[in-house]
Amino acid sequence: MPRWVKWLLGVVVVLVLLAVAAAAALPSLVDTPRIQAYIATTASQALGRPVRFSSVSLRVLPLPAVELHNLEVDEDPKFGTAPFLKLDVGLVRLRLLPLLTGRVELGAIVLRKPTVTIIQGAEGRLNISTLGTGAAEARPAPKPGRTPGGAAAVSPVAAARVLIEGGTVVYVAPGKGEAAPPPYRLSDVGLTLTGGATQVAFKGSARLQPGDVRLALSDGIVTLAGSKPLTEASLRGRVAFDGKDVGPLAAAAAGPRPALGGGVKGTLALGGTVGMPTAAGEVTMPELTVTQHNPRCGEPRRRTLTVSRVKVNLGWQDQHVSGKPATVTLGGGSITTQLTVTLDRGVRVQLSDLGIKALPLEPVLVDFLCQGYAITGPLDLVGALSFDAHDVLNTLSGPGQLSIGRGKVVGPQALALFANLVRVGGAVSSLLAADVPSRVFDAPLEFESITATYTLVNGVATTRDLLYTSPSMKVAIAGNYTLASGRMNLDMVVTHGRGELKAKLTGTAASPSISVAPSSVLRDVDPQKAQKGIQDLLKRFGR
Repeated sequence: MPRWVKWLLGVVVVLVLLAVAAAAALPSLVDTPRIQAYIATTASQALGRPVRFSSVSLRVLPLPAVELHNLEVDEDPKFGTAPFLKLDVGLVRLRLLPLLTGRVELGAIVLRKPTVTIIQGAEGRLNISTLGTGAAEARPAPKPGRTPGGAAAVSPVAAARVLIEGGTVVYVAPGKGEAAPPPYRLSDVGLTLTGGATQVAFKGSARLQPGDVRLALSDGIVTLAGSKPLTEASLRGRVAFDGKDVGPLAAAAAGPRPALGGGVKGTLALGGTVGMPTAAGEVTMPELTVTQHNPRCGEPRRRTLTVSRVKVNLGWQDQHVSGKPATVTLGGGSITTQLTVTLDRGVRVQLSDLGIKALPLEPVLVDFLCQGYAITGPLDLVGALSFDAHDVLNTLSGPGQLSIGRGKVVGPQALALFANLVRVGGAVSSLLAADVPSRVFDAPLEFESITATYTLVNGVATTRDLLYTSPSMKVAIAGNYTLASGRMNLDMVVTHGRGELKAKLTGTAASPSISVAPSSVLRDVDPQKAQKGIQDLLKRFGR
């Protein structure tokens, strides 16, 4: 046998014997109660909250370690009484070489399957904002040295590595209550923290649920702010995420209807502080589907709108999500806007600098929404919008200007409205010897353009200059329309080759009421004859 092999085997044997000797002497070397007191006191002072565990035990193999059983970190009383963190078993490894000299130094800390509950209060503040603020009772930590019994005390050396394995982070939104099922959680959390007194590096992975969005943390650095609380420590890093279907996550955030689907992918740069983190980066969805059951539609009543691409330059800061810009591509058209979503006490959405270019209306109004007043044609629009996600139609607000290119009126309610208009106008015309050509209202109604400026206030649209232009007529409309109920109060002027027809539209979109101004169809008619004709007409309609 070569000499170097014998030498190597000898070193291995010595090391094994030393390890066995240290393991055999471990119970007499380690002052378990003192370690328990030291860990509890140090952790409580660092977190600013009481830390307790039911018992401590020593584990010799495969490496010396202290096991902490039923560990709990108390919650801030302002957020409830349930523990902030719960853990069945925590492992504090002991450094082997110091043990050989009779000293106990803490090594890596392993937390297996911890559960952390993050609560957002009604005012938007998170329970983690009070971590490290000195809320726990101040108790002096045991001093290093030897106990009277000869066992070595723990040396106050901070653990250089903390491992979290299989953790769960639960988020409880305002008003949900601690007992209610939480809408969001991070599962399978694996995190590695390394560093010293001034900086802590971190990396890891997790899964965001509901749904299955996978997160990967990298290049993370937390810079501690001296004696300031942990929440004021500066933060930087990167988080990459990739999910095959955002549907369950979107349903938790904004409700199950309409149902959203599609994959999501992006990378965000982290910043800010631990208590108030920020994030910025690009998020893309190669395809977004919007599905809903619509009783207005014929079979199938379950309709899906497919958006070919969504791209958002995303930002997060202080309960605000921004997309500046956000771009959506649909059927050859595009939508761009500066998006702001406020998550304080509900979901408030603002779309500023809204621009729509050549967006085809048929897939949206006809195929997906089955609107009774549906039209086709490409839409251009500039303006702004804001709304609450829980009640879009009754909160939609903002100014705008629209232009629709060549298309058709195809919605059955719109066609019925024009048919009723020509019937009433025709009755007046025949009685008063005027002439409104019915061919003007032949279906489907083709038009060259529709233009308007409008203002939306809490779901009520008001316009003074909507103009519908076709080869045979022009229709000018002024008034207001309520989106949720379909209630309208509109003045309409139809101009055709032989004159004009004025009408008042009231009631609802589903059941409109039409009142034609007789004077608008009178031409060269004797006033006495006109008066008599109107009286006869009113009698005929049951006055």
